[in-house]
Amino acid sequence: MVRVSLDLFPAYRFRWPRRTAAPPVSQAPSEVQGESKPLPRALVVLLGSASAVVVSAGLHAVAWLVGPMFLALVIVITLDPVRTWLRGKGLPRWLTVAVLVVAVYAALFALFLVIVVSLAQLSALLPHYAAQADELLRDGMAFLGGFGVGDRELREILSTVDAGKLIGFAGSLLSGVGGLVTNLAFLLALMLFLSTESAWAGQRLGRIARDRPWISAALRRFAFGTRRYLLVTTVFGGLVAALDTVALALIGVPAAVLWGLLSFVTNYVPNVGFVIGVAPPALIALLDGGWRVMLVTLVVYLLLNFVVQSLIQPRFVAGSVGLSTLVTVLALVFWTWLLGPLGAVLAVPATLLVKALLVDVDPRARWAEALLSAPDRDTP
Repeated sequence: MVRVSLDLFPAYRFRWPRRTAAPPVSQAPSEVQGESKPLPRALVVLLGSASAVVVSAGLHAVAWLVGPMFLALVIVITLDPVRTWLRGKGLPRWLTVAVLVVAVYAALFALFLVIVVSLAQLSALLPHYAAQADELLRDGMAFLGGFGVGDRELREILSTVDAGKLIGFAGSLLSGVGGLVTNLAFLLALMLFLSTESAWAGQRLGRIARDRPWISAALRRFAFGTRRYLLVTTVFGGLVAALDTVALALIGVPAAVLWGLLSFVTNYVPNVGFVIGVAPPALIALLDGGWRVMLVTLVVYLLLNFVVQSLIQPRFVAGSVGLSTLVTVLALVFWTWLLGPLGAVLAVPATLLVKALLVDVDPRARWAEALLSAPDRDTP
């Protein structure tokens, strides 16, 4: 018997013949690499613009909700270093959160008290000048008559002007306080939850930094810029308010403390807050003391506020937020339209948040920072 072993036959003799593959079809480089063809630049711009319009319209429709929410967020972010400092001293987490809640509530109640007292004082002050306003309007109409304005036109203008509307305006101010009470309750609830969640903000940002470090850095930069902006604005607002109050008291304008508080609040409105703050005291000075007192008030306000708010403060604000003057002006107009009067106060923090979410988180969008940031004045 002849034994046959498989070792006598090489393995390659039992292999099936390999089929030759068909030549590959020529493909575009993007398809070979598994990438889709990018959209045209014009289409991307149009889609982005349309999305921005839709989002803006939606925010405008719910401004009653977005404004108080963002205000609560800004207040909690501003006062959060108090909790961090206490935590560094070794206090338990629950105690630091409780201190932060108390500090936030105290700041909000102080702001609410200032608004209510100011509105009440203004509503009590305006009706006393109804007769002076009528006389001033008649003098103005007579002055216009000297330039050829007919008596018929003057009578029509005077018939539409009623100084009693000042009383109605004061009443509308007081009726608005009821809305402030409702918003205050909403703000208290929001800030309670935000203050509690702020204790875990550092841990959550750390988790984000492990996967997306640039997002964590952008959010931290937004919080830091918001704190610095509010700190600088508060310091200069207090300085301007003190100077305006003393100057108005020396001139003899009624309710000097009220107008000082008004200048402090309007200092948070970038670039045009001075105009808003000077209009009411100038009008009261005109009704109470005449043209000379009004001119003196305007000159004093121009000197004090121009030096502090136009020469000194912008350098500190630009260094703290990194936004150019043109960007802050456009942001003021946009956020005032979007959120109402509260948007004028929150224009800079809201712009910093949008910049953090759309520019700072995307390395490909860093070119936009050159258009948004303030110029470096030290570099020729």
